[in-house]
Amino acid sequence: MPRLLDSYENMSIDDALIMCRDLVEDPDFPTVKKWREAGGKVVGHFQVYFPEEIVDAAGLLPFKVRGAQIEPRHGESHFGSYLCSILKTSLEIALGGQVVLDMFVSHPICDSARNLAAVWGRNFDYPCEILYLPQNPNSSHAAAYLRGEYARLAREVEKIAGREITTDQLRASMTVFNKNRALLRELYAIKRDTPWLLAVDEAYVLLAVGGMIPREEHNELLSWALPKIRGRSATPQDRMRLVFSGGFCEQPPLDLLHTIAQFSYVVDDDLLVGMRYITEDIALGDDPLANLASAYLDQSSYSPVQHDMNKPKEHMLLQQIKAANAGAAIISAAKMCEPGLDEQVAYTKALDDEGIRYFVTEFEERMANFDSLEIQLETFIENLLFA
Repeated sequence: MPRLLDSYENMSIDDALIMCRDLVEDPDFPTVKKWREAGGKVVGHFQVYFPEEIVDAAGLLPFKVRGAQIEPRHGESHFGSYLCSILKTSLEIALGGQVVLDMFVSHPICDSARNLAAVWGRNFDYPCEILYLPQNPNSSHAAAYLRGEYARLAREVEKIAGREITTDQLRASMTVFNKNRALLRELYAIKRDTPWLLAVDEAYVLLAVGGMIPREEHNELLSWALPKIRGRSATPQDRMRLVFSGGFCEQPPLDLLHTIAQFSYVVDDDLLVGMRYITEDIALGDDPLANLASAYLDQSSYSPVQHDMNKPKEHMLLQQIKAANAGAAIISAAKMCEPGLDEQVAYTKALDDEGIRYFVTEFEERMANFDSLEIQLETFIENLLFA
């Protein structure tokens, strides 16, 4: 398959970041179009976590469906007005032909998303599947159950690919993704340890572009970009270190992240956490699917859509703030997002109990005016710095 990104090796890091931002914000998803034009097939998968290794091992492109900053003129008619924007814009890019898929996979992560595959399936001829991740990950049967779900998914993917996924191909794909997650950990380490070198919106575009290109190509980009970022000449400024929470599913506009970066250092976040959900290298072994399942249960981060008694979300957020040496948190949620808004209550109580200051807000992916948020955030940070 052809390379999907334009040549960046002779660019400055700033120009390469602009290229990535343009791709991330382009509602026509040109890299996906380029893949299809070369004869490739595409499997779209909805937020939050998806075992992309299975799709990659079949020679298909796993495409992270995360909505877009467009008006869902067609998608709006398929959902109630009280539902989150990402459902409508995700369907819109398919109905409008911006993205053509060969298969779509969703997950019952909330009451709204549990119906997404059914709605999608009524409008397209290609398979629309639901991947049922375990509702009780603490059950002794969870690993075996999830391994069976992954095997079922693999069989459906094989039908699209027209060939069997071999164990060696799956191991090779897992090796690529292990490297990708290691590079993303390096990216976040730069943001945590030297945040003046990498703003939150810059880190985001380097992360997000990986959801629309093969991971081998994303690895090449990150391997090139990380030394360039470390070599920047920026100097530290007197800014508050913050953790951003609330970007696990619907994504905030890049301009909102840029606004936050003007007043603070975001040293950790949960933006597109599904791409970083596995926190360690996955063992390859004799049964790669079993190892993928175990990694989801035992080597993973947290999110409001997984209910794991071993990873209480309030405790995990406090750990995240402490590990990042952050002085405060932005507790955000997408409008009409039931899991995100529910967790705001639990998070703020935990932060109150620990005496950690926080800023609560909402966003929508199609927001365009940030004047009010900018004033509120600036006031919040000034109170922290000069109180």
